[in-house]
Amino acid sequence: MPEGHSVHRIARQFERNFVGRQVQASSPQGRFAAGAAELSGRVPTKAQAVGKQMFLEFDGQVWLRVHLGLYGAWDFAGEILVDPTIASANGRMGQTNQRGTDLGGADDAPVFDDAGENSLTSIGAPRKTRVHVRMSEQTKGLDEADGLEAADAEWPPPVVGQVRLRLMTDVTCADLRGPTACVVETPEQIDAVIARLGPDPLVGDPAENEERFVAAVRRRNVAIGLLLMDQSVVSGIGNVYRAEMLYRARLDPHTPGKAIPEEIVRELWHDWDRLLRIGVETGQMMTMDGLEGEAWRKAMAHRDDRHWVYHRAGLPCRVCGTEIVLEEMAARKLYWCPGCQR
Repeated sequence: MPEGHSVHRIARQFERNFVGRQVQASSPQGRFAAGAAELSGRVPTKAQAVGKQMFLEFDGQVWLRVHLGLYGAWDFAGEILVDPTIASANGRMGQTNQRGTDLGGADDAPVFDDAGENSLTSIGAPRKTRVHVRMSEQTKGLDEADGLEAADAEWPPPVVGQVRLRLMTDVTCADLRGPTACVVETPEQIDAVIARLGPDPLVGDPAENEERFVAAVRRRNVAIGLLLMDQSVVSGIGNVYRAEMLYRARLDPHTPGKAIPEEIVRELWHDWDRLLRIGVETGQMMTMDGLEGEAWRKAMAHRDDRHWVYHRAGLPCRVCGTEIVLEEMAARKLYWCPGCQR
């Protein structure tokens, strides 16, 4: 399931490429035909992510709410302006957030994943589009605007697979597949949804967010491994960030929230803030500190080289050598080290 950093990146793509531009909406799959008809011809005025949900406001006080869930993803095609605050411009944003990314650097050499794919051009479903990427002023061969350019493209792009919703401007297309939620809602309904969500470090007042998180954790006699996955306690954390944050804090996942010292809970919050910002910037859930040069590039290209415990069941802990444990907690996989986290 895409975690919070991916959804923030998607919202930034919409902010940069769709907000202020009239869109045509359709539902090639047919399951969102009524909603698409209500959106078509309107102008998006705001794009916002809170945790794992994205909210796209349109003129006329109409909102689109999307929760990608386990299988959802957005595909972008056409001319795509890249948000300058993020270091890579994945074509497909959602499930593919674990693929390699372009780190720039002196030679602007892309980092490829195990399968030899680069997320800058491998955007999921096959397309009749040749995409060029410009990530910095040093990149050669493109014009002055940071972004993606489609050459020799078929327009509009062919519909591939089960597309729940297609949003199109004159030059940019976004296709949504497999979401858990894709609904048109009123401002009041959107407010109610956001009110039920826990704090997101990138949304709202930082001090207030921290206090909400600390209070929510310390009043509960529930395992911290469950609390971090509870979207009413904190927004955006999924399986990967949960395992990694608990390891970084050297916390036993089974420790009740109310038994954790306040200073440790506050450190958890600040660590989530740091990791989320790194994820938004790089497009990867990088959770190991102190990596440089080739070690950093290797970690960005391979999931198993950028995590402390996630996906490492049966392997020795990178610090103490204890075998990493895999167990189920509330029907979700939990990775942790019994040696370091006790």
